[in-house]
Amino acid sequence: MKTFSVGARDERVTAVSCSLCGGHGRGEFLVCEGFTYKMCEGCGLVFQDPQPVFEDLRERYAERYFEYELENESNFFQLMLLGLGDIGFWDRPRESFPNTRLLDIGCATGMLLGHMRDRGWDVQGVEICRESAEYGIRRRGVDIFVGSLEEARFPAGSFAVVHLSHLIEHVRDPRRFLVEVHRILAGGGTAVITTPNVSGFQARLFRERWRSAIADHLTLFSIRTLKRMLEETGFRVRSTVTWGGLARGTAPELVKRAVDRLSKRLGFGDVVLFDVVKPD
Repeated sequence: MKTFSVGARDERVTAVSCSLCGGHGRGEFLVCEGFTYKMCEGCGLVFQDPQPVFEDLRERYAERYFEYELENESNFFQLMLLGLGDIGFWDRPRESFPNTRLLDIGCATGMLLGHMRDRGWDVQGVEICRESAEYGIRRRGVDIFVGSLEEARFPAGSFAVVHLSHLIEHVRDPRRFLVEVHRILAGGGTAVITTPNVSGFQARLFRERWRSAIADHLTLFSIRTLKRMLEETGFRVRSTVTWGGLARGTAPELVKRAVDRLSKRLGFGDVVLFDVVKPD
């Protein structure tokens, strides 16, 4: 699947500091067409600097995003199910969760929400693309808030599970975002976070040509930097898993399958999933 991106545009931008430690970006870590990633000199977090203002970022998801999500929803859904399976989510007894409420942030057309509702969860979505949200509400009958997580203003301790797949890399201030996730998660609750892995094999091999080095990804996390940010915002990391050794078409199929297996076993896959808990 091709990663969605509107590309670099003529937008209002502002200089930013590191969301993890407050430091400043060092040099030009990745120079892409129309935008640049820097690496924090203090903690190693990779982020775009400067970045578009939030109002302009929001407008990106009014253009072609719904069509992209609709075209790829089944593939994304299967990948999310596999990721949850990798961390043993389906084997956890329901009584081990503090309640039955599940939130999917960046839920797109709501396919995962519909599936989880059918498994007995009380589901809620958040989606910034109005067309995608309205499609999910109309087609699947699920509750989706249109806007950002902060705009939703959920009560503290509302959810037993917060799920976000390929979302946190789009957020202007991921640390502030995780503080809000922690606030709305019940004690003993689980957050499942999936994002591209800048410390993975593909990112190191392809550099500026890496498929996740796109204008829409404001922060590129390594396993180390996301683990630190999660722990500093109050989460305990239960497990991590990575997958994706080589993108299809970049190597012969036999080589790709071998690298895919090795990357998952050794933890240098293209994507990383964090399974974290909010301590009671």
